[in-house]
Amino acid sequence: MHPGTASLASRLRSAPTALLQRLEWRARHAVNTTVSGEYRSAFRGRGMEFDQVVRYQWGDDPRDIDWNVTARLGAPYRKRFVEERDLSVIFVFEDAPALQFGSDGRTRRDTLLEAVALLMLVSGINRDRVGLLYRAPSASWFVRARPGRAGALRCAARLLAAPAPALDGPPSAALPWDFMRRFASRGSVLVWAGPFAPTELPRSWPELQHRYQLVGMRADDPWDDGLPEDARLVAYDPVAGWLTTLDGGSAAERAAHARWRAARESHFAALFPNEDDRLRVRNTEDPLQALVAWFHRHRHAEARGRARRRA
Repeated sequence: MHPGTASLASRLRSAPTALLQRLEWRARHAVNTTVSGEYRSAFRGRGMEFDQVVRYQWGDDPRDIDWNVTARLGAPYRKRFVEERDLSVIFVFEDAPALQFGSDGRTRRDTLLEAVALLMLVSGINRDRVGLLYRAPSASWFVRARPGRAGALRCAARLLAAPAPALDGPPSAALPWDFMRRFASRGSVLVWAGPFAPTELPRSWPELQHRYQLVGMRADDPWDDGLPEDARLVAYDPVAGWLTTLDGGSAAERAAHARWRAARESHFAALFPNEDDRLRVRNTEDPLQALVAWFHRHRHAEARGRARRRA
């Protein structure tokens, strides 16, 4: 699937079953050929069955430090857990009018829907439990995590069928993180996909960081990097709620765009301090290849961590 083709939403309305089958075939092919061992490096989870206390080493997760034992023995020790095999991967899809922008025939929403559906199917192929929280200004629903192919297909089908939010409606809706704490078991992987407009961090974010492995997935358009200098057009801004003129030749507008881009990147980094937990997919690239590259990066990071611990 490449840029310039018909939108994902329009193809879904005509042939949802065929689209799902195609995405599943691509996901299964990727698992069998390139990401079979790398998926676990990215979605490691945190098992809940306590094993023993061991000496803390560089590269271990500091969240596992047992502070009572550390204080008693005068050296850092951490809790070791038996890894759960049936990991829960819960997707949080924040649908918003801002996702419906695309400078070359493919919107951020198209890219994000395809990437999330593919990652759901990869998780199902790896026999993990897949769940979904969907939130838009006018709709909100939750699909409980279920294991394997059936659970992944169920979530992907319902997500792809969700209608896009109205452009003239509210620009965003608060995500129900308190609800998520009740229904996502500790140690789950939470994949948050959305526009990530600069705003305050969720109040409960530190607790969520402690309870879950958090991954942010964002779709980027070429115009997010910078306005083309020859661009001049009138467009509707769904966030502001009015028509605005974009002038790429204006130094003031380019400076304002640079400030917005810096604020957006800063917000994304504040939510996910670990660079490996930030997944960016560009409108101009194949979402599956972006996922494969992200899995590769995690595998290399894990290898570097093992090398440091041995040194």
